[in-house]
Amino acid sequence: MQPKRLPTYFISHGGGPWPYMTGEFRAGMAVLEQSLVDMRAELAEQPRAVLVVSGHWEEQGFAISSGEKPGMVYDYYGFPDYLYDIHYRAPGSPALARRVKEFLSGQDIEARLDPTRGFDHGTFSIMKPLYPEEEMPLVQLSLDARMNPAQHLALGRALAPLRDEGVLIVGSGLSFHNLRLMRGASAYEPSRQFDAWLQETLVHSTPDERAKRLVAWEQAPAARIAHPQENHLIPLMAVVGAAWDEPGATTYHQTDFFGWLTASSFRFGAAPLTPSSKERLQ
Repeated sequence: MQPKRLPTYFISHGGGPWPYMTGEFRAGMAVLEQSLVDMRAELAEQPRAVLVVSGHWEEQGFAISSGEKPGMVYDYYGFPDYLYDIHYRAPGSPALARRVKEFLSGQDIEARLDPTRGFDHGTFSIMKPLYPEEEMPLVQLSLDARMNPAQHLALGRALAPLRDEGVLIVGSGLSFHNLRLMRGASAYEPSRQFDAWLQETLVHSTPDERAKRLVAWEQAPAARIAHPQENHLIPLMAVVGAAWDEPGATTYHQTDFFGWLTASSFRFGAAPLTPSSKERLQ
């Protein structure tokens, strides 16, 4: 049976390798973790594979992970030693990687296959709670380091047909990402202001208005306080592009993330209502 069209998601992925931790740090991710459990439930058994546009992978141009057995990228610092020896052992999908490249090439978007790229924490931090069995085929897609919003919206539009093939497209970033302010009360107001702009843009705007606002995101309240570097925001553009004219909804919202921050995740398009094919891309 052909799967129904899947929604796309932008997920605020939390702090470092949190799903592999215990104690207070892990407890602080409880609301986020529950939102990922709920996300899997609303997807039922539809996805055949997952494509993650990760805010932790930047290239000159676009790159697609194409290895059969991806390794790990420990792209965080200051955590206990054991967290640099963890493994998320989901299979890659060379077939899906080639399919991604095919769709991008069809829209004159250049991309290269990278058979050596491993899973960074923008990917495994959300996949571990979503698919702890580590059996879901998984491919990563980089950002273009120029961070052009319109370019990444176009990227998403090129990838939209994958949604009809059972591929779940996820953008992984964080709705507020200012490391200097993350743990201080001074982040409270700018994170609240920027989140309010995101809610208005993503949930309450028309598709054309949404796209215009995202292209001009730097004009949003507290924009450059929320994102001094935009690598954790740009994955949002890709998943909005892949669901261009479909409504947005908030799937996670927390006003005390790290004690002070407002953070959110979003879905674009309708959640599946019934289970479908369990086939997997290999």
